[in-house]
Amino acid sequence: MAASKTLTCPKAPRAGKEPQPLVIPRSAVEEQRLKLERLMRNPERPAPIPERPGPPKSRAPPEFVRDVMGSSAGAGSGEFHVYRHLRRREYQRQQELEQRALERRQGEEDRQCAAERQRQMEERTARKRKKRQRRREVLKKRGKQEGQPAPEESSTGSDTDSGERDSPGPEGGLRSA
Repeated sequence: MAASKTLTCPKAPRAGKEPQPLVIPRSAVEEQRLKLERLMRNPERPAPIPERPGPPKSRAPPEFVRDVMGSSAGAGSGEFHVYRHLRRREYQRQQELEQRALERRQGEEDRQCAAERQRQMEERTARKRKKRQRRREVLKKRGKQEGQPAPEESSTGSDTDSGERDSPGPEGGLRSA
């Protein structure tokens, strides 16, 4: 590994600070080591964290093109490269517009699917709630017909009684709720 070059800093040192040697890194590993050393000189100081770059912004299409040209014969030798560059930029712009439209469509489809799932879950919950209420009504009626008091609902908010769930049914098997 090649040794790094050490020079003295040409600036005059500040009051109360000793002159720092100017180190020129010879490799990427050495450059990384120097950065880490500089960060670790003062560990209380927060490390700089760069912001994440956003999506690239595309240029607006030109309102009108003054010098209309093509790749046909008769154009100058330099005009073809200008045409090619304009064409590439326009294709890139159209591709970005298509990508945004696709993302927008997918986002809308995802929102619709989520709304549909939510609606189905609410319908299922409503059906099950209705079934539980009907079961309670039947149990209350059955209790009143036999002359027994209606079963008290528990204060914990449980919808089913544990005794009701595993009691043998009229056929002798276990009844499931």
